Amino acid sequence: MQFKVGIGYDIHRLIAGRPLFLGAVEIPYIKGLLGHSDGDALIHAVCDALLGALALGDIGEHFPDTDPQYQGIASSKLLVKVKGLVDKSGYQINNLDVVIITQEPKLVPFKQQMKENIASLLGIAQEVVNIKAKTNEGLDAVGNREAIACYAAASLVKGTPR
Repeated sequence: MQFKVGIGYDIHRLIAGRPLFLGAVEIPYIKGLLGHSDGDALIHAVCDALLGALALGDIGEHFPDTDPQYQGIASSKLLVKVKGLVDKSGYQINNLDVVIITQEPKLVPFKQQMKENIASLLGIAQEVVNIKAKTNEGLDAVGNREAIACYAAASLVKGTPR
C-alpha cells in the first residue's frame, strides 16, 4: 500500500453581518467569517490537507480570491472539486482529523452534522472523519473572539492491504 499525508490550516476574521458556516453547517451566531467564498474555514482546511497530500499546492492556487466565479461560493462546492482531484489521483481518503479553534460559539451541538456533511461531500464513511472543537483560552485573535482557525490532517491510501 502507498500512503500520503497532508495538513491544512485556515483562519478567518469574524465580522458582523455574515452568516457563520463551519463544515457546511450554518451556525447561529452574531458574526460570520469574512472570506471571498462563504468563509467556511473548516472546509478550507480540509481542502488544503487533501491538496497537500497530493502535492497539488493549496486552495488559493485552485480557487483564487481574485476570480469572481468564487465570490460568495459555498465552500462545499470547492471541496467536491478537490475530491475530484483525489479520485483522479487513484488514491482514496483513509481518514480526516480536524480541529476547530474558537472561543465562541460553542460547537458541540453542531459537530455531528459537520461530520456527516464532510463525509457525504467526500463520499466516505463518517467513521473516518473526526472533528474536535477547542478554545484558545482567551489568547490571541481567536481567544479574543476576532477569528476562527481550523487545522486538518488527511491521509490517503492507494492499493490494497496485504
